[in-house]
Amino acid sequence: MPAARESLLDAAYTALARRPWSAVRMVDVAASAGVSRQTLYNEFGSKEGLARALVRREADGYLAGVERALSGPSDPRERLTATAEWMMSAARDNALVRAMLTGCWNARLPAPALTAVPSSSAVPAQRRADGPLPSPGDFVGLVRDRAVAVLGGAGPLPPPDAAELARSCELTVRLALSCVAAPPAEGGVADLVRTALPRRLTA
Repeated sequence: MPAARESLLDAAYTALARRPWSAVRMVDVAASAGVSRQTLYNEFGSKEGLARALVRREADGYLAGVERALSGPSDPRERLTATAEWMMSAARDNALVRAMLTGCWNARLPAPALTAVPSSSAVPAQRRADGPLPSPGDFVGLVRDRAVAVLGGAGPLPPPDAAELARSCELTVRLALSCVAAPPAEGGVADLVRTALPRRLTA
């Protein structure tokens, strides 16, 4: 991602932490990033375009964190536990991630339509941001399917094992999402996941 675009997204994210999105001004975002307002409009087209790009970047960052969690410990149960813990921490620390995972967009946040919008941007990253944005259900499927692919290894598993792995991965994702909505008490999401998963998962 070009440096100016990344700086503008950083500036928009910082501004959003300080005030509601409705009060974030494009001129202030440009000034904070050290670029002209015209550069901002060239990159994103509009404030709505900036909002879509910001949401897309946070979604990509969240999914990159899922990838890191899944590449952790060798034990599949611990990888799923690490993934659930990442989901919880990402939602706790990032209001946009929380809104994307739950579908609950409060008045402080931008709430771009999840459907694609017409795009005439010459910037490839903006054309991607103007495409469909993931819904809460999309995130469930993306994380589940990635976990199945990583934990299933190189080749397809026989049907009973494949079905059990898919169930375990989806259960982990849905448990984590329930903990995002209603944080658990002592022991947290890790204890819930470890208790719910079978003793052995196919590695």
